[in-house]
Amino acid sequence: MKLLITGGAGFIGANFIHYWLRQHPEDQIVNLDALTYAGNLENLKIVENNPNYSFVKGDICDRETVDQVMPTVDTVVHFAAESHVDRSIQDATPFVKTNVLGTQVLLESAMKNGMKRFHHISTDEVFGALPLNTENKFNETTPYDPRSPYSASKAGSDHLVRAYHTTYGLPITISNCSNNYGPYHFPEKLIPLAITNIIEGKKVPVYGDGQYVRDWLFVEDHCTAIDAILTKGQIGETYLVGGLTDDITNLDVIKKILAIMGQSENIIEFVKDRPGHDRRYAIDWTQTKEKLGWEPKYDFDTGLEKTIQWYKENESWWKDVKSGAYQEYYQSQYNQ
Repeated sequence: MKLLITGGAGFIGANFIHYWLRQHPEDQIVNLDALTYAGNLENLKIVENNPNYSFVKGDICDRETVDQVMPTVDTVVHFAAESHVDRSIQDATPFVKTNVLGTQVLLESAMKNGMKRFHHISTDEVFGALPLNTENKFNETTPYDPRSPYSASKAGSDHLVRAYHTTYGLPITISNCSNNYGPYHFPEKLIPLAITNIIEGKKVPVYGDGQYVRDWLFVEDHCTAIDAILTKGQIGETYLVGGLTDDITNLDVIKKILAIMGQSENIIEFVKDRPGHDRRYAIDWTQTKEKLGWEPKYDFDTGLEKTIQWYKENESWWKDVKSGAYQEYYQSQYNQ
């Protein structure tokens, strides 16, 4: 298999490249990434000399670049996206451009070049929010109800992917995943921000009352799910991918991190909530298990301990990331 990985220098994309080259060493990977603020080639240092890996710097919105790389592959795994809700609230334009228009450019080129598979990575946030203290979960038939500029742009890209399958016969699959965590996670997100702040002796910011519930998926489990979809998935199908958490609040996530790291809860700092903050997400991945035989391996406590250990062992990585432009954003967002 010859794969084009879009956004492969980002958090999930980089983890997937590491995973795929380990599990499928005979396959070839082309990584197309624009290296925006969240793209970091340091994430891929250990594979940069692998003869089956190559990197192309380029924007998925650039038709010329996309048309140059697409004929060299037979499978697309599309990770590239603007993904941070807070940033989408500050400025929605890059989200619409990359997530909607960029996806359309890729789809058009994939169709022209006869791709065997176009797999699109999406999010559970396209389904909207669930009420607290219920057993409701998102599944493959849940209606779309995006509530932020980010999730609306991802919903738009999902619809485009399905439209290219229905209208043009492009062989697609889609996965809607829950919140990922693990190594190389950009430290603007909840878990890596908390871990790195604790190491630095800073307060840990928590939005609002902290009673926001997310389904947490260890990134390696996400990679194995994509593998199962690419090798066993049915063309045109959507698969939901979630973790082994059960309605854990953001505040409880922080408390778990503090306990593992031996820190007092008095460093928690409640900050002004963000607009339109979704209360609860929960994923029902039963059909993915039944159809593909996939299920997550890591429970939340184990995954969290592995993640904390990685950040402890890779301070130079995240300290570089938290400098410069990121620090300016962090100050504006949390007034630190």
